[in-house]
Amino acid sequence: MLTNGKLSSKSSSPVSFMIADGFYSFAVDLAKDVGIPLMYFETLSPCALWTFFCLPRLIELGEVPLKEKDYDRKVSGVPGTENFLRQRDLPSFFRIIDLNHPIIQFILKEIQEIPRSQGLLLNTSEHIDGPIISQISTLCPNIYNIGPLHALHKSILLSAQKASPHTNSSNSLWEDDKSCMTWLDSQPLKFVIYVSIGSLAVMTMDQFMELWHGIVNSGKLFLWALRPGSIAGKDNKYAIPAELSDATKEWGCIVSWGFQEEFLAHRAIGLFLTHSGWNSTLESLIEGVPMICWPYIVDQQVNSWFVQEVWSVGIDMKDSCDRVTVEKTTREVMEDRKDEFEKSSSRMAKLVGLSIADQCGSSHHNFNRLVKDIRAMTNSCVLGPVVISIVLQLMKFE
Repeated sequence: MLTNGKLSSKSSSPVSFMIADGFYSFAVDLAKDVGIPLMYFETLSPCALWTFFCLPRLIELGEVPLKEKDYDRKVSGVPGTENFLRQRDLPSFFRIIDLNHPIIQFILKEIQEIPRSQGLLLNTSEHIDGPIISQISTLCPNIYNIGPLHALHKSILLSAQKASPHTNSSNSLWEDDKSCMTWLDSQPLKFVIYVSIGSLAVMTMDQFMELWHGIVNSGKLFLWALRPGSIAGKDNKYAIPAELSDATKEWGCIVSWGFQEEFLAHRAIGLFLTHSGWNSTLESLIEGVPMICWPYIVDQQVNSWFVQEVWSVGIDMKDSCDRVTVEKTTREVMEDRKDEFEKSSSRMAKLVGLSIADQCGSSHHNFNRLVKDIRAMTNSCVLGPVVISIVLQLMKFE
């Protein structure tokens, strides 16, 4: 398409700029071949991306591949995190024993290509990831921190008077189930646990039952977005166990999917039990909702530890899924240390809000700079004004 097809210089609407997901390590060579600029957009968290960049050093130090007996040992090969990052907190595929595995080789290729681009877009802000951004900038000096993207998007619409403060827009891959909103409206302030393991994670039936028993035993109400296909071995239209169904009538509400931003912004939500996907983490941070983290894959192991150790807005349950741990952790966040977590979550929400504040926020500034730079690069290009975005992961697809 770009070299000889409908998007090439031979066409009436040639591409003059590319934005590619970091997953597409081949894209930078393609852009150079056709003579157009390229920037990379990393959809995962900066803290995980930084561990990707540090993978060669981690291998050199013998800290990767991970050895189970060393999971709780501190990592020395990721600058800026030496005092708190453990081996078990590194991305999930760092546990692969074979360093020739395609995923490991793919990451090594990706981190070589990203610095060759004209810029790097990150879904974060300096208020969230300032120290990590400083580390990444030693390799990629032209960084655009334009997050949280979902909140920046809404802020831009508000500033342009194209939306009201209550406007919500979902680009979910599943239909939003709003049947729970009447139930949620009737619940006490910050007394409901919102549970969701995202759009990709899959749990076993045993894990599902352990999570559920732990939540019910905590004595708190819950809203559970139980996505079809999220329980291994079940059909898309699986039957909810009678035990769960009966107890849910008293303790909670289950929906097949829902608009997460709206749930987290609701006054009744006091805790988010999450898989720690980056979009979910950002949505929780900006709404000031404390988190219990049960990470699944990719960047989620790193995110969950940052939730606990860096931002102090929740507890990481990594590598644990039993009802006793779930109940104990829930009570710790919502009872024993409730004031502490609400205070730190509120503080983070205010800081993140500053990033997307109308025009004066750092993410607004970086977004405007990005648009200006794209225009400048495009205008200097001999091709036409079309910009192509190759993004593997949708903003809401974790």
